[in-house]
Amino acid sequence: MNKKRPKHLALHKIKLPLPGIVSILHRITGLMLFIALPVLLLMLQYSLNSIATYTELMTVLAYPLVKLVLLGLLWALLHHFCAGLRYLAVDLHLVRNLAQARNSSKVVMLVSLALTVFLGVKLW
Repeated sequence: MNKKRPKHLALHKIKLPLPGIVSILHRITGLMLFIALPVLLLMLQYSLNSIATYTELMTVLAYPLVKLVLLGLLWALLHHFCAGLRYLAVDLHLVRNLAQARNSSKVVMLVSLALTVFLGVKLW
């Protein structure tokens, strides 16, 4: 038993396939949405409280950095939703082989980015 195994695993040299990247992004976007939920609820409260708090919120939302953060959260929501639909299809055995899994991962990435661009242009 003289195997030449590496002592230390070089994680930066491992190439993750696209379904693995979609899985990791699904977890990261879920965490992002969970962390942002109190801020989004506070924004909803400001928008519904009074006209003064609404105008104050609109001035804060006019900053480009805030718009960029909200665009990132929009992408997180859309990616998490599309990947969740993909995992539902996998659980229902609609995705049966490796080729379909890879193609569905590509569809998730493309659809979430396309919807983000489309809605981002509409909302910006």
